[in-house]
Amino acid sequence: MKSVFFSRFFILLPWALIVIIMIDIDSKKAIRAPGAGRTGKAQRAARTRAPGTGGPQNQTALPVIHAVTPTYTRPVQKAELTRLAQAFRQVPRFHWIVVEDSATRTELVARFLARCGVPYTHLNIFTPRRFKRTGMPRATEQRNVALTWLRQHRDKRDAGVVFFADDDNTYSLELFEEMRSTRGVSVWPVGFVGGRAYERPLVSGGKVVGWYTGWRPDRPFATDMAGFAVNLQVILANPRAQFKRRGSQPGMQESDFLKQITKVTELEPKANNCTQIFHQSIINK
Repeated sequence: MKSVFFSRFFILLPWALIVIIMIDIDSKKAIRAPGAGRTGKAQRAARTRAPGTGGPQNQTALPVIHAVTPTYTRPVQKAELTRLAQAFRQVPRFHWIVVEDSATRTELVARFLARCGVPYTHLNIFTPRRFKRTGMPRATEQRNVALTWLRQHRDKRDAGVVFFADDDNTYSLELFEEMRSTRGVSVWPVGFVGGRAYERPLVSGGKVVGWYTGWRPDRPFATDMAGFAVNLQVILANPRAQFKRRGSQPGMQESDFLKQITKVTELEPKANNCTQIFHQSIINK
């Protein structure tokens, strides 16, 4: 009797083990099933995608942020451009317009941009020496050349935002998502500028009603160069708007430019009604 029992047991044992293994495999497949259709590339993209940017299809629908950066040769130039590139390369749908204050495009900047990992356009224009005296507005020619390039290479079909990003400033990634929805001209606070810890537009009822600033509060637009963004179509619709060289005082170029394209009452406050600081400037007017 015992021999019959053991013989049947050893015959059934392998089949029982096979059934247990198959059940275990099926349960593991069920756990992995939600991600089964992803390729390795898609999985990497999901891990590295910037928060709030959505999938690739959503990104292609985003307006392109065009950041205009004037720059000039000096010992810290490459270090400061590197700092900007580390932030810009994390921003989807971004185009960097770098304009050198130089008679030719330098090899240093050309090599840097080719390796920086950010879509870019490299331009140059030399500032006449008579305009380089202390107290004269800076980077006027460079910003105007960038505006000319945009008007020549973009049209009414292009959705975008234009932002003036000086190379001695620091920007939080949140700032770029704030400015991307700009319909006309948007504004936000700026840290460490004008002799104060911060400057900002004063907002009431969702409208800009004044300015908290330590320098020339009588300016119509008392904001820093990197304290505003402009919808690309506003730039294209105002082909004569540019940064003034003649008649403009240091620190007044922002106000002189904005007067040509908008009114204070039309400004769009960003950064939680201009109560959060996403940009740090080291410029003291």
